[in-house]
Amino acid sequence: MLFDTHAHLDDDRFDKDRDEVVNQCKLDGVELILNAGSNMETSVKAIALAKKYELIYAAVGVHPHDAAEMDEETAGVLAALAENKKVRAIGEIGLDYHYDFSPRDVQKKRFIEQVDLARQLGLPVIIHDREAHGDVIDIFKKIRIKEVGGVLHSFSGSAEMALECIKLGLYISISGPVTFNNARKTVEAVKQVPMEMLLIETDSPYLTPVPYRGKRNYPGYVRFVAEKIAEIKGLSYEEVARQTLENGKRLFGI
Repeated sequence: MLFDTHAHLDDDRFDKDRDEVVNQCKLDGVELILNAGSNMETSVKAIALAKKYELIYAAVGVHPHDAAEMDEETAGVLAALAENKKVRAIGEIGLDYHYDFSPRDVQKKRFIEQVDLARQLGLPVIIHDREAHGDVIDIFKKIRIKEVGGVLHSFSGSAEMALECIKLGLYISISGPVTFNNARKTVEAVKQVPMEMLLIETDSPYLTPVPYRGKRNYPGYVRFVAEKIAEIKGLSYEEVARQTLENGKRLFGI
């Protein structure tokens, strides 16, 4: 009864054993997977995966790394892709000031455009925020993000930021780093965020949780995230798995 709300099973690290990986996910109790696009190519691949595997749904969007590659036609192409009934979000989109692969003004422009697209389509957004917390919050307020809805994926901000995002109607998604020894900030955020606003994810093949840190991540490892949240909040694993499944289905209309 687990929902991995953010994975990249289209990644070439799964090319040799993708069918086996998906089958193992089922055996490990993963009921649903949301495969997020990060550019036009991976958005198309996400839809192909969703068509092939019943438990996989898709999101389409352009990551801030690739924002400079967008043009005035991109939104229309994304809108056409989103006509597929298994596309349940626009994402992942947002700001990344760690790498700055695209200029920051371009990142902001394309982020706002894709939120506007989500608003038009009636879809939530999946937000990537790395070292850009202040600008992300400012944009949320300017574009009335509460009218759109969505989730901050692989949340890395403070507890205070998490609570501010919740007030704006956004979910907080927790990934593998919550299991790391230096995860004090994320642990504090988990303590503060109500269970009804939490999601869990792997970001496969990245951010592998303890005890498999350093190896390829995959959706079945989302259980370690759920177990850590249960430990932090003093709940049972079953409670966390059930509530995060319900939360994900509510957000993505599944």
